[in-house]
Amino acid sequence: MEEDDSDKDDKLVNQALFSSMEDGVCCRYKPSMDNSNNSKNNHYNHRAGSSESEMVGLKRRVGLVSGTALIVGTMIGSGIFVSPKGVLERSGSVGLSLIVWTGCGVVSLLGALCYAELGTLITKSGAEYSYILEAFGSLPAFLFSWVSVFILKPAMLAIICLTLSEYAVSPFYSGCNPDLFTVKLVTIFAIVTITYLNCHSVSLATGTQNVFTAAKLTAIVLIVIGGFILIFRGETENISQGFEGSRFSFSDIATAFYSGLWAYDGWNNLNYITEELIDPYRNLPFAIIFGIPMVTLCYVLVNISYMTAMTTNEILSSEAVAVTWGTRLLGAAAAIMPIAVAISSFGAGNGSCFTSGRLSFASAREGHLVDVLSFVDFHRFTPSPALIFNAIISILYVLPGNIESLIDFFSFTAWLFYGLTMLSLIVLRYKSPYKDFHRPYKVHLSIPILVSIISFYLVVAPILEKPQIEYLYASLYIFAGAFVYLPFVYYKIRFKPIGAITVFCQKLLHVVPCKEEPLL
Repeated sequence: MEEDDSDKDDKLVNQALFSSMEDGVCCRYKPSMDNSNNSKNNHYNHRAGSSESEMVGLKRRVGLVSGTALIVGTMIGSGIFVSPKGVLERSGSVGLSLIVWTGCGVVSLLGALCYAELGTLITKSGAEYSYILEAFGSLPAFLFSWVSVFILKPAMLAIICLTLSEYAVSPFYSGCNPDLFTVKLVTIFAIVTITYLNCHSVSLATGTQNVFTAAKLTAIVLIVIGGFILIFRGETENISQGFEGSRFSFSDIATAFYSGLWAYDGWNNLNYITEELIDPYRNLPFAIIFGIPMVTLCYVLVNISYMTAMTTNEILSSEAVAVTWGTRLLGAAAAIMPIAVAISSFGAGNGSCFTSGRLSFASAREGHLVDVLSFVDFHRFTPSPALIFNAIISILYVLPGNIESLIDFFSFTAWLFYGLTMLSLIVLRYKSPYKDFHRPYKVHLSIPILVSIISFYLVVAPILEKPQIEYLYASLYIFAGAFVYLPFVYYKIRFKPIGAITVFCQKLLHVVPCKEEPLL
């Protein structure tokens, strides 16, 4: 029996949208939603190249408020509530620790301003990955993604969600430690929930980030107000110790800065989503200028409150400083502090997931990971394969449980790539074609030089302070990336099942390839 024209059109549309081509890649065009009688024919024509067709890709949906919330929400995690004692322990005094907290904020701001120039010069998502790729080539960029995609980013998401789950289940285990299986189960649930939010909608993910950032800022304001009430009452015997007991040796101050700068980590996260930022030439620098000083102010004021309410020894011995503070000042209302930690952790986890997925997406788009990770949801315009991939690795890290040591021994690599990114800015000032490009925002050359020196010091500082064999293992892992790069990236060796897996994932997740749309 002969098929009618409408059935033929249906087959043509389906083939155009979700059938695989020779390279295992589906189409990247989304037909316009035409409800006219000839819509099916129009759909097929759009696939053929009509100007009415829409290129599927990441959309610019993140404004100034959401961008600032992303910076603030990912920088302020659980650390300021749980264990902000590394700086105090290494500096030795109240006064010097506050100077270090402020100095760390200044260094973070200088680094972020350098990223603002890079982000407005190279408007592709991926942050360090994209900048190192343009300045130094494919191999250094691949090594960055090799470490970040498989170790740092998923492990950080796992740690954040573990902290969230510990504080979420602790009220049900009064007087004893929470059951480890329950904690891990809640952690996996949190990772899955956060990933679902990010896969479902960019607007939902950024809206969630805005709400949770506002909630954690509310908790911080509460802590700050409590501290100032004590000061106004004249209870200043703890904070008035000033610089008593300060350690002014270079090694002590340097390790204090090392501890403090990790609390500020996340200042670069907005550069991971440059392609989704509305008017990045304006909003990227402004979000940085608004966000990082806000975090610096919060950190300094919160520490003043802690140091007013508690002695130095009490802070250093407390397992959860904010909870101890709440017990002392809030009485029965102290129960809100564990809730604040959980809220802060969820917001930080949401921001971490949002940006981590974009790194995998950008790396796969350049051929450094499997192609399907660079695909975008056909309906929601989210990089769902990359987000799901990041979640799977995070869950795998949760199962054994000992993630903190993994992060400790790989943390120096983050500063290595921060320093390399600062050198990228210097190189791109003189490298064609970027030397001739207009820079909407530009920093003085001394700033990236200074930050690169600080970054490279922080690479060797933990190794020199406490050398361990694990640092050698971490270094060997980095160099092992070169042996993966050579066959699979440089020579482009592909396993045959990858094509079938790619098509299966496309049909299952409704994802298609996309290309970046850099602003010129």
